[in-house]
Amino acid sequence: MSRIIQRFSIAEGPWPGVDPFLFTAHHLDAFPAADGDSMRPSSGREGRQEGMDFSGKDGWSMYHGETVPGFPQHPHRGFETITVVEEGLVDHTDSEGAVARYGAGDTQWLTAGRGVAHAEMFPLVHDDAPNPLHLFQIWINLAPEDKQADPHFAMFWAEDTPVVEVQDVAGRTSRVKVVAGVYGEARPLTPPPHSWAARPEAGVAVWHATLEPGATLTLPAATVAQVVRTIYAYDGELTVDGQTLVAEGAVVEADSPLPVTAGGDGARLLVLQGRPIGAPVVQQGPFVANSRDELVQAFTDYRAGEFGRWTLPVDDPVQPREAGRFARYPDGTVLTPAGPTSS
Repeated sequence: MSRIIQRFSIAEGPWPGVDPFLFTAHHLDAFPAADGDSMRPSSGREGRQEGMDFSGKDGWSMYHGETVPGFPQHPHRGFETITVVEEGLVDHTDSEGAVARYGAGDTQWLTAGRGVAHAEMFPLVHDDAPNPLHLFQIWINLAPEDKQADPHFAMFWAEDTPVVEVQDVAGRTSRVKVVAGVYGEARPLTPPPHSWAARPEAGVAVWHATLEPGATLTLPAATVAQVVRTIYAYDGELTVDGQTLVAEGAVVEADSPLPVTAGGDGARLLVLQGRPIGAPVVQQGPFVANSRDELVQAFTDYRAGEFGRWTLPVDDPVQPREAGRFARYPDGTVLTPAGPTSS
């Protein structure tokens, strides 16, 4: 019997998710140098549909941004976003008062709960060099009893995030960044309180692995029964139980250790796992509910201004070009990778 339960393509569009995950958006943009202090692309803007550019022209998109690439203010309800930035920067602003600039290995975890509006812009801070961006935004569902939880903003700095480095019998190295879920002796940072990942019995894991050419990495057995594990082999060739994945996802058995082997150019993969929530999912755009009536209520509440009220004068706020990585929480606390600072 194959250890692979299901295979699917991830060559285009968002990557399909398996309960408790909804989907993953993978952004890999080769942004050019910035146009001075504006933090907008210095070239290649011609021929794009302003505010709705998902073209991938020249290796990048403006998305919904009209000056700086990104996603101006928009609402969420009923789920969480886990944004893992491997390269580049993100400027976050939300209706609860949180503001941040993060990237270079940082992770932002946002519980939308009963409702929040936020903007996610991709500032180009280098005017003398390209500004590549590489990130995953993982949408993970909330349990029915947590759909109306208060919004929660958390920043996980790269410097605090566990990275496991292992060598196979041939001495080839693999690195695993542990965003959520135990990996060997590595213990991840604490998920938000109402997250499905905060429940030990849910067995949620988010791991990003980089394998050297020909390296074999053995994924550990899940410590919780009935979890579903999905591997997204997005870069290079990856052999799993005798089958080669290229720009493919695979749902695999998780009840025992599973070796995976990179091809001749190495491989990168994202691993998501968790015990399914098992509740109905009714989704439209940025709202995720358990019934049609709840979904209709979400739109009604949003139009009435009952959550995610946006009070800023612009929809696409960005931080000054020279700003470093920081997070200002709704209570005014300001944190940086080096620790607290004055607000």
